[in-house]
Amino acid sequence: MKLVLSGIIVMLACFLAAMGAGYFAYRKIRRKVRGFSQMAFGTADVMQGLRQIERESQVTPKSVSAATSICLPNIMRDFPDFHYDEMKRRAENVLTSFLRSIDEQDAALLTEGTDELRDKLQMKLDMLRESGTEEHYENIRIHRTEICAYQRDQGRCSVIFQSAVEYRHRTGKGGQVQGEGGSVLCQSRYNVELIYIQDRDLVENTADSGMAMNCPNCGAPLPGLGAKKCAYCDSPIVEFNIRTWNFSDVQEVR
Repeated sequence: MKLVLSGIIVMLACFLAAMGAGYFAYRKIRRKVRGFSQMAFGTADVMQGLRQIERESQVTPKSVSAATSICLPNIMRDFPDFHYDEMKRRAENVLTSFLRSIDEQDAALLTEGTDELRDKLQMKLDMLRESGTEEHYENIRIHRTEICAYQRDQGRCSVIFQSAVEYRHRTGKGGQVQGEGGSVLCQSRYNVELIYIQDRDLVENTADSGMAMNCPNCGAPLPGLGAKKCAYCDSPIVEFNIRTWNFSDVQEVR
């Protein structure tokens, strides 16, 4: 009997010791977590800190890859008549109208763009209709737009604008809004690609279109992308080609 009682006491003592050690470890971990939370979030409550970060992410504009100061001199060297402010405004209008087209399910609202971009938009709208889904972008606001890249590859020239955008977003099926609270304030980034097309009538596939790098009269290589005349036969380039810039893509950047 004494042996059994002694065994019970030992087991109880071990159990209490384990409980005490566990509680001590819990308190220690809890202090560390609270300390980290206080340092990282400004509050000892981790969940409150995470909710605070989520709220801040909804109102803080996204950063953009700003390479305008690097790319613009190269663009102006190749295209002296490139008007940055006008192109930037057009890029923002294309982005806004692209989102509004999805919001109102009307591809005709897209202000401008190549057949490639219009096909992409129509495909998006068709997918939404087939699934019975509505996607809405409300209170669209563009915080900042910069050139993030200038690309020249085998005669194709493109300027990529990147915009920080804010909007209220909501989705639904059959007229019913999905999720609680209706629309959600979102911050996002979008790339809008502007490409150079030399002769619109000769371009069959705008996805691969760019500037022809040869004189349309004698076939000699042009001295530069913005050349006004051929260096070999002195033929004026502008008279033989309708040079235009157009928008070929709108892409959200995560």
